[in-house]
Amino acid sequence: MTEKIDKTDEEWRQQLTPQQYYVLRQKGTERAFTGDYYNNHEAGVYQCAACGNALFSSETKFDSGTGWPSFWTPLTDESVREVVDTSHGMRRVEIVCHKCGSHLGHIFDDGPRPTGMRYCMNSVALEFAETPHHDLVGREQRSS
Repeated sequence: MTEKIDKTDEEWRQQLTPQQYYVLRQKGTERAFTGDYYNNHEAGVYQCAACGNALFSSETKFDSGTGWPSFWTPLTDESVREVVDTSHGMRRVEIVCHKCGSHLGHIFDDGPRPTGMRYCMNSVALEFAETPHHDLVGREQRSS
C-alpha cells in the first residue's frame, strides 16, 4: 500500500513553485501547449512533482492533440486516484496523486486502445525521470 503524505498548506507553499502550487494544490490548469512534457518523446517515468510518486510510463503516453501530456493508463493501480469534479458547471473526473492527493488533471473516455481513456495531465504537476526503454519493458513484464 502507498504511504500517504500529509502536509500543511504552508509546507506545500514552501516546497512548490507558485505555478506548481496553483495546479497541484488549488486544482488549477496550465495553458495548453505551454508545459514541458506535452511534446516529450523520451523513454521514462512521469512522477508527481509534489511527492515523487511514480504515475505514468512513457510507454502509455500518446499525442492527444490537446497540448497536455496524455496517457491511456496509469503506471499502477496505486499511482493515481479518481475524484468526481463538479466545478465549472460540469461533471468531470479529476485525477489526483494517490500518495499526496495533489491535482494532476482529468480523465476522459476519448483515448486510444486498449483502454479508450485519456489521462490529460498538467506538465507542471509532473517530473520526468528518463529510463532506458528496456528497463520500462522489463518492469512492465515483471508486474504482469
